[in-house]
Amino acid sequence: MGTALGCPSSEVRYHFLSQTPILLYTDCLNKAPLDTAHANPDSRVDQARIDQARIDQARIDQSRIDSLRSGDVRTLARAISTVENRGPGWSDLLKALFPHSGRARVIGLTGAPGAGKSTLVDQLARLYRKQNRTVGIVAVDPTSPYTGGAILGDRIRMQEHFADPGIYIRSMATRGSLGGLARTTADVTTVLDASGRDVILVETVGVGQDEIDIVRLADITVVILVPGMGDDVQTIKAGIMEIADIFVINKSDREGAERVEREIRALQSLALRHDGWTPPIVKTVASDGTGVDDLAAAIADYEAYLQKENLALKKSVQNWQERLVEMLREVMLEKARKQLGDGNLTKLAAEVAEHKRDPYTLVEEIAAQAKNT
Repeated sequence: MGTALGCPSSEVRYHFLSQTPILLYTDCLNKAPLDTAHANPDSRVDQARIDQARIDQARIDQSRIDSLRSGDVRTLARAISTVENRGPGWSDLLKALFPHSGRARVIGLTGAPGAGKSTLVDQLARLYRKQNRTVGIVAVDPTSPYTGGAILGDRIRMQEHFADPGIYIRSMATRGSLGGLARTTADVTTVLDASGRDVILVETVGVGQDEIDIVRLADITVVILVPGMGDDVQTIKAGIMEIADIFVINKSDREGAERVEREIRALQSLALRHDGWTPPIVKTVASDGTGVDDLAAAIADYEAYLQKENLALKKSVQNWQERLVEMLREVMLEKARKQLGDGNLTKLAAEVAEHKRDPYTLVEEIAAQAKNT
């Protein structure tokens, strides 16, 4: 977020003033006096000026907070950009936000390209807004081969919601990340959660059979299928089949919808879930809203089942086990990269390519050095 209130970005602390914070005010960690370059510590006049400057700054901060709490989402957007781009202070920001998260219901929607995920997200958001629930949407788009940014196809499909302050839409580029999500999707979801959104819909980029990162993030995972996309059994087997809490057969007015339903039920009969839940199959036509009410009811039923069987916490623990390992992997990899540097990495790679060193010992040495830093 650059600098805050004239403080270096490395010395910024974030504060929250409510249970559903959106914006934070900041101060310098070193508590340096404002405009003290020519101040005499023994001068009462100089000290009075410093105190007044602090009071004036506090009023400005409060004004910003009030404007954001009244519906301004600019700071929310800036906070998300800071986290997504790993800008200065991103880690401290997330540390401060995390205690205020955990209240939103995170719903993941995944499926093959062309399954109608964006249209279904659009319809679900519209339904939840009718129920007076605030919605955050994280739409993971393919990465542009030219700019590296999101292609923004999902935003094009959701233009009707731009004027609704109860819906916040954020497109994210995968930036080469596999698994259907961007690397920072989970962190962006934490920011949205802490901002007070009731429901967060996370739409993955079109995925195949084993790209199932959404299960580590979402409370409820919806797998969307459509008839007529080749070998239907091949589409829904393996990982994608196992992560579904709810199946949706979208474009169910097409020929072949009954066949897809039969194949899902046949596969369900071969394997039982450890939590005892049998994922329901909901038929929708997202383009005209058919079946969206049934999907929302199925989501509510699974949510109630998790609460009744006391499985919500257990599922969260399982998800966090996976996420913590992934977070540790990222931290250790970043440490190793900083330690190596581009030039040294090229040199080491050349030594391995020329068989002057074996890569296994080399990796052990790098890991040991990273551990000690």
